[in-house]
Amino acid sequence: MSELLLELFSEEIPARMQGRAAADLERAVNKALLDAGFMPEGVKAFAGPRRLTLVATGLPARQPDRREEKKGPRVGAPEKAVEGFLKSAGLSSLDQCEQREDKKGAFWVAVIDRKGRETADLIAEFVPQILRGFSWPKSMRWGDSNEDGGDLRWVRPLHRVLCTFNGEIVPFEIGGVVSSDVTEGHRFMAPGEITARSFENYERALREAKVLIDAEERKELIDRDAETLCKAQGLELVEDAGLLAELTGLAEWPVVMMGAFDEKFLSLPDEVLTASMRGHQKYFSVRDPKTGRLANRFIYVANLDAPDGGKAMRVGYERVLTARLSDGWYLYNQDLKRPLADRIDDLDQVTFFEGLGSVGEKARRVAALAKEIAPAVGADPETAERAALLAKADLVTGMVYEFPELQGVMGRYYALEQGAAADIADAIRDHYKPAGQDDAVPTAPVSVAVALADKIDTLTAFWAIGKKPTGSSDPFALRRAALGVVEILSLIKINVQVFEILAKSFSEFFETANSGGLELNFNNFETYFNSALAINPEAIDDSFVRNIRSVFNENSDGLTRARKYATYHREQSRSVVSFFHDRLKVYLRDSSSKNGGHRHDHIDAVLVDADGNLQDDLVLIVARLEALEAFLKTDDGANLVAAYKRAANILKAEAKKDKKRADPNAVEAGALVEPEEKALFAALSDAEAKAAEAIADENFEAAMAALSQLRAPLDAFFDKVTVNADDAKRRANRLSLLARLTAATARVADFSKLEG
Repeated sequence: MSELLLELFSEEIPARMQGRAAADLERAVNKALLDAGFMPEGVKAFAGPRRLTLVATGLPARQPDRREEKKGPRVGAPEKAVEGFLKSAGLSSLDQCEQREDKKGAFWVAVIDRKGRETADLIAEFVPQILRGFSWPKSMRWGDSNEDGGDLRWVRPLHRVLCTFNGEIVPFEIGGVVSSDVTEGHRFMAPGEITARSFENYERALREAKVLIDAEERKELIDRDAETLCKAQGLELVEDAGLLAELTGLAEWPVVMMGAFDEKFLSLPDEVLTASMRGHQKYFSVRDPKTGRLANRFIYVANLDAPDGGKAMRVGYERVLTARLSDGWYLYNQDLKRPLADRIDDLDQVTFFEGLGSVGEKARRVAALAKEIAPAVGADPETAERAALLAKADLVTGMVYEFPELQGVMGRYYALEQGAAADIADAIRDHYKPAGQDDAVPTAPVSVAVALADKIDTLTAFWAIGKKPTGSSDPFALRRAALGVVEILSLIKINVQVFEILAKSFSEFFETANSGGLELNFNNFETYFNSALAINPEAIDDSFVRNIRSVFNENSDGLTRARKYATYHREQSRSVVSFFHDRLKVYLRDSSSKNGGHRHDHIDAVLVDADGNLQDDLVLIVARLEALEAFLKTDDGANLVAAYKRAANILKAEAKKDKKRADPNAVEAGALVEPEEKALFAALSDAEAKAAEAIADENFEAAMAALSQLRAPLDAFFDKVTVNADDAKRRANRLSLLARLTAATARVADFSKLEG
């Protein structure tokens, strides 16, 4: 068995693209080999700053002969169908085909014997095809025009293609580059040409030429040497997986060293030091375990072994960092000269989004909303309002302008330095959280109030101008904002009415518009009504309509027009809460995936109340879900659901025949005849009372337990009682009894949503 060795040597490949490129190359070559009838023992790709390498082992020298069968049309099929079949099979007449039969009759089969080709010839054919079709996130045209479709596109100019099979060069040309057995070593330490025709010799020769082709080896070397240097001085490396991956893609021969900077810069916040080191210089931070803060040391990764052991290089690295830290020192101290409160007016000059006014207007809306939310989350309203008003102020500081990733973080430091209370400062930092899947959720009451207000204001504002997410498109991260609200409410178990908060948020938004902060016109009328309706249909009253009409300076017809819009769009009244429900489903599936996850039908069963209204208390939804799932695991639960479905099917069938639904409130106790239907009525009345009391106390386990008492009388009812009695009055009464059963279960969960 032979080996394929392929190397694509180019100018520098961005570190962020290397891993995906290696995986794509490995997948494409493996597919081409399998399609050709090979079963390689292994296909492995490697990526580095200047090269993609692939080795495939266990390949035969020649492709095996193959017999292919292609099923064709029925015997006697139209001539056009036969011609198409023969053309696709590469045949000239039906004499070259066989007739076979199945249950439907005779049909044609083309049996094609294909001679195997030399493996090297196949490689010379599919490798250029792979390269021409290779997908990079960003690429450039390069190379000479080719007859198969223009210039070659590659991430950076492609200089060499090394391709050998069974120790021989596989000849082809692509983009003006002719394949060979030649590559190059390290750009600085061993820039000469290297010849290799096997992977073993290739890897060894490159290692001698100061190139490590395996990204995992480079990554482990950087991590290990960085840890060793830190431990030698009693320090700790600040782990940074993203930076480690980037440095792995920047150095073919990583050499890890430690540098130092002036201790005076330790008076800067750690986040500023880290941002300066990581963002501009790609240095690792180092922590002093004795203080818990950063030490005046840093770890850097060079791409060469310096003759002087790195002494001169270290001086250069330290000098550049000192300049960066000096800039940070200046910005930090300049920012402190001006209180955050004085910067709020500056936010009026920063556009939040076209059509949504300024960041200053948003800050004031969030402050008002945080004040409203505060009592529900245990925060002081005035404190929450103050924190929310200051939360965006650091956006106009010099430090955040230089390091946008420090927004919120710098606000906290400035607030503390300027005498703000700790809970206000923490809320400024935490109001963006959770910013991602693994980010922490704020738990302090003031932080929670501000974080909720900020996210809900963003949602309602974009909803108001019709910028809802569509399909996979969510340019304003509204799904992330909604999921953040869900995570906060769920993890810290806060019972709040989302409808109420959304209504208040829209009210704040509209007041901003009414004050002239937003440029509105009557053409926006419909959009703003949609938003109001989506949040709270009851808000559309005469006063509301008159206020909107006054904004647009509309005449008396505005009231009629407004009501027309309100009626037309009432179906959208639940859209915002539905959006939260979608995010809740995602959250519940992801958060419980380790335990198998919550079933989607179980989630759907607890999203509405007995009247079909969407539930807006997300914590109670989760409590209902947990109680329902525990109930369904019991025999009583499973049997009750089965009985419910039987009852629902009977009711559905009868409603279809009679064109009317059974009334659950029309049961006449005196008209019940059989002992089993009397027993069911008594059990149902008792269960309804107990379940209602339990639900009022938000004790859903007790409500489920009350319903479980219906199992035995239900079994007896269906066993002994004929629902569709000949007597119309008796039949109607029994149908009403079943309707009352389904209504009782709906108070706890919508069993109709359950599958299986």
